[in-house]
Amino acid sequence: MAPFEALYRRRCRIPLCWFQEGEYVLTGPEIVQQTTEKVKLIQARMRASQNRQKSYADQRRRPLEFVAGDHVFLRVTPTTGVGRAIRARKLSPKYLGPYQILRRIGPVAYEIVMPPQLANLHPVFHVSQLRKYVSDSSHILEVENVQVREDLSVEVQPVRIEESQNKQLRGRTVKLVKVIWDGRIGDSTWELEDEMKEAYPHLFL
Repeated sequence: MAPFEALYRRRCRIPLCWFQEGEYVLTGPEIVQQTTEKVKLIQARMRASQNRQKSYADQRRRPLEFVAGDHVFLRVTPTTGVGRAIRARKLSPKYLGPYQILRRIGPVAYEIVMPPQLANLHPVFHVSQLRKYVSDSSHILEVENVQVREDLSVEVQPVRIEESQNKQLRGRTVKLVKVIWDGRIGDSTWELEDEMKEAYPHLFL
């Protein structure tokens, strides 16, 4: 008889040793055997669940294959070396391209046509580093008819005056205006107000 039971004439009921009257208590090798059986049952159910999920994934998985002439995106990773070549930063794109497949080398390697800025990289990549590009006509941008001068500069027209400010320059006050230019999406420059009034008076009407 346990000392607690001999002293108080009842079984101990603390969280580490809780007994109910009439319940069956496992001791010795019995509890070890029952625990081992429960662990084996849990492991078997986990393997069945994993195999079931694997079968679902395998049904949807298709090996990537390309032919010469296809266009693919190239993954930006340290493995491909593209990340070091373009000085990848936190907000850099995950893929570059599309680039054309030149030929297939082995079952899982392809040679692609590299752009001039990536000419120092080896042109052969594993298929896991490539992503198929689906051609879309909306991706093709038509080049506008831009008049280029003899000095290779392009003439753009101002759209509107956004704001103005006074700036101290060499001891005198200069009036500047912020000009929004046509053909420069989201671009603007600060110009002298007198020069803009002389060249484009209609903006100040």
